[in-house]
Amino acid sequence: MNWVITIGGIIALIVLHELGHFAVAKAVGMRVERFSLFFPPKLIGFKRGETEYMVGAIPAGGYVKITGMSPEEVEELEPEVARRAYYNQAPWKRIAVILAGPGVNLIITFVLFWVVLASGVLDGVVTMNNLDPGLNAVTSAVTVGVIEKGAPAEGVLREDDRILKVDGRPASMESVRDVIASHRCAGKPTAGCRAVTPATLLLRRGGKDVQVSVTPEYNAKAGRMLLGFIFGFSARSMTPLQAASGSLRTMWVTTEETITGLGEAITNSKRREELKSVVGITEVTEQAVAAGAGRGLVVIGFVSLILAVINLFPFLPLDGGHVLWSVAEKLRGRRISAIAMWRFSSVGIVLLLFFVVNGFSNDIHRLTG
Repeated sequence: MNWVITIGGIIALIVLHELGHFAVAKAVGMRVERFSLFFPPKLIGFKRGETEYMVGAIPAGGYVKITGMSPEEVEELEPEVARRAYYNQAPWKRIAVILAGPGVNLIITFVLFWVVLASGVLDGVVTMNNLDPGLNAVTSAVTVGVIEKGAPAEGVLREDDRILKVDGRPASMESVRDVIASHRCAGKPTAGCRAVTPATLLLRRGGKDVQVSVTPEYNAKAGRMLLGFIFGFSARSMTPLQAASGSLRTMWVTTEETITGLGEAITNSKRREELKSVVGITEVTEQAVAAGAGRGLVVIGFVSLILAVINLFPFLPLDGGHVLWSVAEKLRGRRISAIAMWRFSSVGIVLLLFFVVNGFSNDIHRLTG
């Protein structure tokens, strides 16, 4: 079921991206020849009016084919058709059509991030806080979170126990740490030695106060006595406006880190090993969906954001390339040849292939061990 939700979510992102292009192209009067989920060869499809709707066999995205997407194509069209061709429209119309696709993805990301922050669903908020630690969306509480296997706390403490007192002292995160650390082993502390005396904890469990005793154990790595649990977390309450601000902040920080990471991947082998193809992205998304609804929403929103960012790179055939040349034409006052556009974009195409090949290579290496 998780895989069904994951594949469905990624397909929805592709369809909505292309639907943005499609709707605005229709709205400004362009002639749309094809709306396709995935790439040819065609598996199924039908035609309604002047537009063919189809599903392709190669699951590497989708596309909307608008008549006259290159200057050379326009010259071969019938006058009535050429009137509605992409390259015969004003630059602002072309830019609006192209930006509509990434724009939809950005809106999807914003809405999903906002829903998670406004609702306070913990697994989603923690995931967003991991994306942007400066968000400060998570607060620690004096409750028991994860309990380590084989630790003194195992079998005595329970997840979500609220600690009220420790050895008679009112509990705070600092006092719990300090009091537990004050217990001593019989001799010189060594890894795994138990304290001479147990720690007494007063807990609130299921609406009742419960007193338990746990003997701390020395952890050589931490250099102090521990019970072997992590404090619990809670999501910071946010107003709708604060959630909106947090959503925008996380989008900005994540975009900066993504662009920086891609730049570093060109020269840094460790960064290259982190690249993923659509296979790896799908697998990570499925794991997030399985981990919880909130985490799944954040990861789907993250994938939507990356789809927008990558598409806005200023190289053909990406959306950013079409925007770049529409702006250049407006500034220049006349059309730019397709040869010039593709010559410039060849650098971007090589970089894109570099990222794609490395991503698939990493996924194949990981899946085959």
